[in-house]
Amino acid sequence: MEATGIPALDTALVWGGALSVLAGVGTVVWRGFRGALHFGRRVNEFMDDWAGEEARPGVPGRPGVMERVGAIEERLQRVEHELYPNSGGSLRDAVDLANERLARLCSDEDERGSDDPPP
Repeated sequence: MEATGIPALDTALVWGGALSVLAGVGTVVWRGFRGALHFGRRVNEFMDDWAGEEARPGVPGRPGVMERVGAIEERLQRVEHELYPNSGGSLRDAVDLANERLARLCSDEDERGSDDPPP
């Protein structure tokens, strides 16, 4: 016993406890660092996808999000052009013309007294 009244601690016990605490703190720090690295890689991948990548030897380039959205908008405009009547060049105009002609053909047959029963 020491003069202060506190029993002397075994040095192996002190070092063992200190090493255990340091190992625990080191593990927490390492796991945090590893998680930050993983998160950083994911953010980097997202930014590459967002901005796109230039072509390099053996790897084709990839367009970014804004370029891809622009291409989608152009395609949508071409589709919408075909859905509404305009100067006669759309699919809708062709369908309307075919329906008109079919209606005239059907009314001509009805006036002549066709033997075929109506559909």
